[in-house]
Amino acid sequence: MPKTITKIGVLTSGGDSPGMNAAIRSVVRTCAFHNIDCVGIYRGYQGMIEGDFKEMNARSVNNIVNKGGTILKSARSKEFMTPEGRKKAYDNLVKAGIDSLVIIGGDGSFTGAEIFNSEYGFPVMGIPGTIDNDIFGTSHTLGFDTALNTVVEVIDKIRDTASSHNRLFLVEVMGRDAGHIALNAGIGAGAEEILIPEEDLGLERLLDSLKKSKASGKSSSIVVIAEGDKIGKNVFELKDYIEENLPEYDVRVSVLGHMQRGGSPSCYDRVLASRLGVKAVESILEGKSNYMVGMLNDKVALTPLELAIKGKSEIDRELLRVSEIMST
Repeated sequence: MPKTITKIGVLTSGGDSPGMNAAIRSVVRTCAFHNIDCVGIYRGYQGMIEGDFKEMNARSVNNIVNKGGTILKSARSKEFMTPEGRKKAYDNLVKAGIDSLVIIGGDGSFTGAEIFNSEYGFPVMGIPGTIDNDIFGTSHTLGFDTALNTVVEVIDKIRDTASSHNRLFLVEVMGRDAGHIALNAGIGAGAEEILIPEEDLGLERLLDSLKKSKASGKSSSIVVIAEGDKIGKNVFELKDYIEENLPEYDVRVSVLGHMQRGGSPSCYDRVLASRLGVKAVESILEGKSNYMVGMLNDKVALTPLELAIKGKSEIDRELLRVSEIMST
């Protein structure tokens, strides 16, 4: 017999992403639909340690589906990495009558959830929230689609300047370990080259590609670079290298940075968050624990947290081929 669930806690942890608020809303309203109490935990695991809780109901989450960021705030907690910190968190949850958790975050947040579950047998369910889309077990993470739209919009504007001045722009996007944003946004924005951590293009091949672009009549170019790409130490050193070897290019750098995390979530991310929130709560009520809810083949599916953490999201090889053809 599954444990009877009476009060679910929800928190956001790690880097924020568009769609987190929509997921909070979904969790709270699904709890209300099933007559289960819901408690918002502020500032992630740190708030759990400090007992920063607030009872939430269906009206608590009015008008947040369209807002970026997270109303519950987020924080990284070093204290939760210690047994003493997790004991404080557990005691606070028990004192507040909270008997299960929905964690909205990335692999670091899920690692904390898995350890907490193993130590205390506390029911946990994860919802993937990160713009990098680098979590195994889901085709889309919350915020990925919104970030793509933000990046494409910015590159469209940069292209206007590039073509007006016959310039080469190096546009750095987020993606420390994964090139999903760079690859998808690069294709969508018509980039001439896309540099990602998964594929080592190499400096010489990049120069050859830029030479071919120039020879084919292109007067300006956009190169989209994931921040974790290994082709150079950083995008500014890459700029210097290109200018030294291809002096005919006037090179500029744009680092898009944290603007990619902000903004109102896209319709796709709002719907995704709503679907994942419903599944997370209903899975807990069915007695399931230690899973992440995600999208596989356009269906909501559960992946064990351990696999979500240890598995590696693969880059789409077909998209790599498409990008190569489109850059002709």
